[in-house]
Amino acid sequence: MTTASDLRSGKTHRDENFPVASWIIRPEHRALILAFYNFVRTADDIADHPSLPGDEKLRLLDLLEAELTGTGETQDVAVSLRRALATRGMPPRHALDLLVAFRMDVTKLRYENWDEVIHYCRYSAMPVGRFMLDVHGESTATWPASDAICAGLQINNHLQDCGKDYKALNRVYLPRDALAEAGATVEMLGEAKSSPQLLSCLQKLAVRNAALLEEGRDLNRGVKDFRFGLEIAVIQAFADRIVALLQLRDPLSERVHLTPAGMLGLTVTSVMGEIGRRVAGRHPQTKSAAGA
Repeated sequence: MTTASDLRSGKTHRDENFPVASWIIRPEHRALILAFYNFVRTADDIADHPSLPGDEKLRLLDLLEAELTGTGETQDVAVSLRRALATRGMPPRHALDLLVAFRMDVTKLRYENWDEVIHYCRYSAMPVGRFMLDVHGESTATWPASDAICAGLQINNHLQDCGKDYKALNRVYLPRDALAEAGATVEMLGEAKSSPQLLSCLQKLAVRNAALLEEGRDLNRGVKDFRFGLEIAVIQAFADRIVALLQLRDPLSERVHLTPAGMLGLTVTSVMGEIGRRVAGRHPQTKSAAGA
């Protein structure tokens, strides 16, 4: 019998735009985080599978949910996460929210405006940050700032992969009204290089997303766990660099992903900066406050 795990794309936690259960995180949290990641990655790969029929995708997503919340033993990623959550006494709420987004990926191919995109991010991205905060025992008061960062990370990904998503899946996360305002069309995403109209749309969305990321700048102010705070600083640095690239480059024809060397450099500088900030007891600075 084909299981959900058999449909994995081959992408792992090492291929993401942000660290997943890295060496920075406390070792006792890594197994649970990886169980969560493997469940989510499997569900995401099902929703993004290029040839699997939509009804089969939905059936498999339903099966993952049933085994995550029930007693089935056929889907290894669901069973592993169910057991890992049980050892902590944690409910599966955040994983279930993510399944809502993956079902949307199967059934919804276009988004009318920014608010619809943010609604999608409420289920596709924000639960990841909330899960990580719960794992570390952080206050729910940190959720709004985390939500902003996670939505910003998701929209960075939408902009980076806009051409691939359209060509492979006929899925477009760029809001229709933003495309129309710029005089761009969905079909332009199928070209090898962005037209001036499409590039204008993409770069305006990147500017708007930079402002969204800025709303999460104070997340570390409320996070108590020292090592988790370092990880957040790295994630913010990656997101800032990517959104800066998206404001300058064409994702259809130019590189808008971080290189391994670039990721290493940002990791070192952001970790050192966050250590210094915490030692000195300073609050995180916004770009405007920092004079950027």
